[in-house]
Amino acid sequence: MGRTVRVKSFELAAKDVNDVDVKLLHALSAGVGWPHRPKDWDFLRRAGHGIVAVDGIGRVFGSAMWFPYGREFATIGLVITSPRTQAQGTGRWLMEQVFERCGNRNLSLNSTDAAYHLYLSLGFTKEATVYQWQGEVVSPLPPVPALDGELSPLSTDDIEAIAALDERAFGANRHKLLALLSEGASIFVLRRGGETVGYSMKREFGRGHVIGPIVASNDCDAIHLTAVHLKDLAGRFARVDTREQTGLFADFLQQSRLGMQDTVTTMSKGRRFLNRKENEPWVYGLAGHALS
Repeated sequence: MGRTVRVKSFELAAKDVNDVDVKLLHALSAGVGWPHRPKDWDFLRRAGHGIVAVDGIGRVFGSAMWFPYGREFATIGLVITSPRTQAQGTGRWLMEQVFERCGNRNLSLNSTDAAYHLYLSLGFTKEATVYQWQGEVVSPLPPVPALDGELSPLSTDDIEAIAALDERAFGANRHKLLALLSEGASIFVLRRGGETVGYSMKREFGRGHVIGPIVASNDCDAIHLTAVHLKDLAGRFARVDTREQTGLFADFLQQSRLGMQDTVTTMSKGRRFLNRKENEPWVYGLAGHALS
């Protein structure tokens, strides 16, 4: 696959995302209505790899990033094309660049409605819907079920305590990502009988804070791991991305008076990504659409 593509009257070339001014990346995402701040782009560049489509004078017309978790799996995100180059083949070209760099890894991404048919044509299959709940947190929160276990803060120095649980829930080792996410994050862990059975993080992102990842083995645990952060965000903007459409956890988010803002579609290429098992840990809240 060529490292350049011709769009209308100009040629675009692939450039490493780290070699581009973050202000240009922010302008790209803002141009399509995405909430990423410059510091969010800086974080994502530390967490993964990416390319941008630039013209001969350095203008940015598109981006795509990938986040490897070992040699067998990666997530893809931040696939953006500027309105000027949409429907001109730039998105397909960017994805083919990503495929080349990811090698034989199994892949997963969360697709917007606009990009869904492109990803289908590239061999991705639908697995689930992600529901984006967000809004200003209103106090008091709705009632929560009885807590089964001990809920306590976790120091950023103790990420190892949740790494194995996260790998069971996510299906791949993302210890490096957890360490990066923990920087400046508030982390709570749920223990039962001396065993770590759940955890959650709250960190700054976009318009306010995102609560995620949230890892638990049942809805009641997930509610407590979410509520403990929402309590600290009264009057401020919060966001939770989840694949839970029904059940106690979904009901709790709705009763918390967050609004269901949008949906994206989890898709995979290669082996199936999601593999939920009864009474096993599960990712109730995503770290982010790109990070999953």
